[in-house]
Amino acid sequence: MNIIWLGHGSFRIEIEDQVLLIDPWLTGNPMLSEDQHEAALNGATDILVTHAHFDHITDVPAISKAQNAPVSGMYELAQFLASQGAVEGDAFNMGGTIMRGNVAISMVPASHSSSAEIDGLRHYMGNESGLIIKGEGHCIYVSGDTGIMADMDWIGDFYKPDIGILSAGGHFTMGMAEAAYAAKRYFDFKTVIPCHYRTMPLLEQSADVLRDGLPGVDVVEPQVMQPLAF
Repeated sequence: MNIIWLGHGSFRIEIEDQVLLIDPWLTGNPMLSEDQHEAALNGATDILVTHAHFDHITDVPAISKAQNAPVSGMYELAQFLASQGAVEGDAFNMGGTIMRGNVAISMVPASHSSSAEIDGLRHYMGNESGLIIKGEGHCIYVSGDTGIMADMDWIGDFYKPDIGILSAGGHFTMGMAEAAYAAKRYFDFKTVIPCHYRTMPLLEQSADVLRDGLPGVDVVEPQVMQPLAF
């Protein structure tokens, strides 16, 4: 299994017989250069979206059509993206689980917001979400954009993820200290991968605080387009 950071909150996860793109953001993503786009998207089988903000869905319809990759996510958001030309996947909701080949994908809560601008007006697109992805003997918790929330208690207890991909840049999501607190209190991760940071000066630039707060956990600062193998 390979987890590949595409910068910001975007990931490519090569797991079992699937290549999953999580919130793939190309246009305006300062961390992913244009000459890396083809490799980032090549062979994608599915696209998963956590919420509707521009830095998570702007390119999704175009990527979906180009890769013939279905888009799945929160009911309202998935339907909206299908209406914009994305290949229709599963419009599901909290607690639901879908299968992609041998991979199980469950939707779990996040604490953020989820809206998109349409013709100059902002429309809400259902609740923001996180994801649980199971395959190859691993359970991955993708927090999505979120603050600390009590739901992390049951998510950690029920799914028991060994890998956490945690938003940790601060300002719009948890910062490094909050992510460390959440990981230590609610989960028993073997590996933690921070994201939604380093993209712009407004966000945190280093995971040192996260690493210092999680002794005994492998905190990996990802590098764009460099696979992390598990």
